[in-house]
Amino acid sequence: MNILLATYWPLPHLGGVWPYMKQIKENLERKGHSVDIMGNGPDIPKYHILYENREILKETLLPLLHAKLNPYTAPLLHVNDWIRTVETDRYCMELAAAYFGLGKYDVIHTQDVISTRALKRVKPASTPLVANIHGSLAREVQLAVAKDAGEAYRESDMWKYYESLEHWGALSSDVTLTSTQWMKRILVHDFAIPEGHIQTFQYGLDAEKFWNICREGTPIRPGAGKKVIICPSRLVYIKGIAYLIEALGKLRHRTDWECWIVGDGHLRHELEQQAMALGISNDVKFLGHRTDVPALLQLSDIFAHPSVQDNQPFSVMEAQLCGKPSVVSDAGGLPEMVEHGVTGFVSRVGDTGTLAFHLEKLLENDRLRRKMGAAAASWGARHWSMDLMMERLLNVYEQAILNKKREGYA
Repeated sequence: MNILLATYWPLPHLGGVWPYMKQIKENLERKGHSVDIMGNGPDIPKYHILYENREILKETLLPLLHAKLNPYTAPLLHVNDWIRTVETDRYCMELAAAYFGLGKYDVIHTQDVISTRALKRVKPASTPLVANIHGSLAREVQLAVAKDAGEAYRESDMWKYYESLEHWGALSSDVTLTSTQWMKRILVHDFAIPEGHIQTFQYGLDAEKFWNICREGTPIRPGAGKKVIICPSRLVYIKGIAYLIEALGKLRHRTDWECWIVGDGHLRHELEQQAMALGISNDVKFLGHRTDVPALLQLSDIFAHPSVQDNQPFSVMEAQLCGKPSVVSDAGGLPEMVEHGVTGFVSRVGDTGTLAFHLEKLLENDRLRRKMGAAAASWGARHWSMDLMMERLLNVYEQAILNKKREGYA
């Protein structure tokens, strides 16, 4: 098969969508399939097909769009700068996809509601479209721009736009995939997607690549007598790092821990200042973006993930594969990944007191920490099989192609 993987997000980037797409490409190509990846440019405004040296600059496309979508011809598009920006970029993606050509693909597999809606409008009618929904874009935007607005936000143009985008994006595919029951419930109950339109199965993890990175090691080392709490994450609001630092501030009376925060983002300076204000700046180490996360996990003792919203993060999967107990929030699909009291601890989003209690319990009880870590490793080995995920995904592709033939397409 010839397959196109596509996303609206910049590629490569730091979120979980990028490793997911890379894993699919590598595994499909090992099975003899041909795979292209399309996404936004990570540095300059463009759309591109990665590894193929095929791209088109947005400055080439924008004059075409501005001539058609100006305040006189499309007034609703101009009531909000954010809406105008996203819609304009979605139209750029449509034009870019048409420019690259979609006729050669047997299946198109999109990774978000924006790219799903865009490619639905320009792909051949005979080409099946499979969509993966990795998280609720509408909810993430609300958390990013209006987290304190409450129900009033639901009356805003912004919410109505993203609500519509989530609905029509998830419906534009021939089949929509999610990795958690939480995400499926959100789509069905909040965005009116028919339950039968959605299939749910878990992501897989490339264990061989993970252990290869572990074997390569890392120059980072824990301080003498320190147990390591590790949190690999983008430094953005929805990852809840401020809650983790607040919880760590409640443990400053202990001298047996340090925390490695692995990742980057626009909140880094603010979080560093928070740690300093709490008197724990020497114990909380911001390591920035790194490529040796599996090796860092291997050196750690406790994995922390205090998200405000999340679906099925790769970082939790990696921590479990490495045999580390997880201390997580109850956001999104996390309770489906971590069994409270068995493979880790789960607390309410933002409950820093309970988060600190769980961390301290694992710091002071070596036997419990090792027992939970062993249970996490067993769980991870059973649940995060890449072979099983690829088998399920290929079945979805083949069924989607068969359904198109039944509809009368050759």
